[in-house]
Order: sequence, then structure tokens, then C-alpha cells
Amino acid sequence: MGIFDGKNLHGMHVVHDGPWEAPPLVLIHGSGASGSSWGPVVPALASRYHVIRIDLPGHGQSAPAPSYEVPEQAASLAAALDELGLRPVTVAGHSSGGYIATALAEQRPDLVGSLALISSGPSPDALLPQPVFLRLLIAPPLGPLVWRVRSDAMLRRGVTAVCNRPVDVPDDLVAEVRGIGYRTFRTVLRQNGAYIAERSLPARLTALDVPVLVIFGAADRRWDPSSAHHYDTVPNARVEQLPDVGHFPMLEAPEETGELLLSFAATAR
Repeated sequence: MGIFDGKNLHGMHVVHDGPWEAPPLVLIHGSGASGSSWGPVVPALASRYHVIRIDLPGHGQSAPAPSYEVPEQAASLAAALDELGLRPVTVAGHSSGGYIATALAEQRPDLVGSLALISSGPSPDALLPQPVFLRLLIAPPLGPLVWRVRSDAMLRRGVTAVCNRPVDVPDDLVAEVRGIGYRTFRTVLRQNGAYIAERSLPARLTALDVPVLVIFGAADRRWDPSSAHHYDTVPNARVEQLPDVGHFPMLEAPEETGELLLSFAATAR
């Protein structure tokens, strides 16, 4: 439970954990998830940091937005952090949350002190063929029909389909994923793809003067795990691969993921 829950800022639901006076660490979830996806690593992070979990527009407890373009979502997040009076912040993004984090650093270098990207695909050509179950759930013509009748078991399977280790999907994550609309999800995926198609993430990061941590599961089922090495070209970047871990390191390897984030945030300040 966060120290302050339920506040909505600039269209985003915000949850705080840990001491308010501690250095700020912002956590951004990926497409089709919510801030609850970070739950297993939050206790460790909140022991040293003021942890701010964001529900992006149309996800979790945040209302839908007129636009889901990555730069616009980053601008809304910047406004929320300005209202909270937090800077500089370490920002960690999971999957496409890494795109929002990168866009935030592009727009507001004064606000972002360091970036951690977890399972964030570097470019469209690194995307793997998706599991059959996810294609059934997402792709037309069956996707919209299946989406309406999703059970809790199906929602859990949607998460575990991209994991390599057995995981317990948090109940609050299941409940919040249920509220994401099919059209919203498809639009978010399209806008995320447009962002990295316009310019790859390593190219964007190379243009930034900011410390970067890249964490990739060596058995990621959404992005080609070898594509983690595309980030080797980024100055000030450190790349870590977790053996036997899939697309959700926070759920599959919370202890290792938390330790990497804690170490990085401490040295990047």
C-alpha cells in the first residue's frame, strides 16, 4: 500500500511508496499493464527511495486520453512530476514504458537524472512472433470478440505467455488489466511502434547525456534477447541480462531486478 494513494495528476493515477523526502524513483509500466505490475519490487525500492508508480492514460485507474502518442504521454507525465515538485528523478520503464521514459528525458533533461529500461525493445525489427494465445486475444477479427469475454484466467495467461519462469500474477494487476479497452490497447501498440520506427531507442539515448541501465531477460519472449546488445553503442549505458528470465523481470526475478535498480539509482545520482 502506498503512503498516498488515489491522486490523479494530469490524467494519470499516481501511487507513492517510501519516504517522501527520499530521492525520487519513478516507475512506468508497459502496454496493457498498470503500476501494479511493479508490486513485487516496490518494498525493496521503497526502503531507500520515494517510489512513484504511474498508471498511464487508459490503463489501471487512469482515464482514457484523446491521444496515446508517446511524446504526449511523456509531456503529461512531466507536468505531473512538476506538480509534485520532484527533480531530478530516476525513471524506470518496463517494455514500452521505457519509450515514455526516454521521451521524458528527450523533452525534459532538467527533470530526468538517469534512466533504467527493462525489456524495452530497441527497434521494430527486434520484435519476435507473438505467442498464439496473445495473437488470438489481440488481433482482429477475433480479438475484439475474445476481449469482451476475458476471464481472470485468460488475463493471467496473457501475462504469463511472455514469461519464462512461473509467476504469480498479482490480483490487483489482473483487476486493472481488465479495465483496458481493446481499442485503447491497439492504439497504444500502434503509437509505441511508431515511436521506435521513427528513431530507434539506442539512437535516441545516444543523443542524451544521461546514465542508462538496460535490463533484459535472456529468455524474453516478446523481444529478441540478443537485441539487448544494440544498447552497447549507447554512451553511459550498462546492459544486464538475467538468465532464464522472460519479458517480466519484476515478476519473474523481483529480487535480482530490485538489486540492479537500487545499485544503479545509487551510483547514478
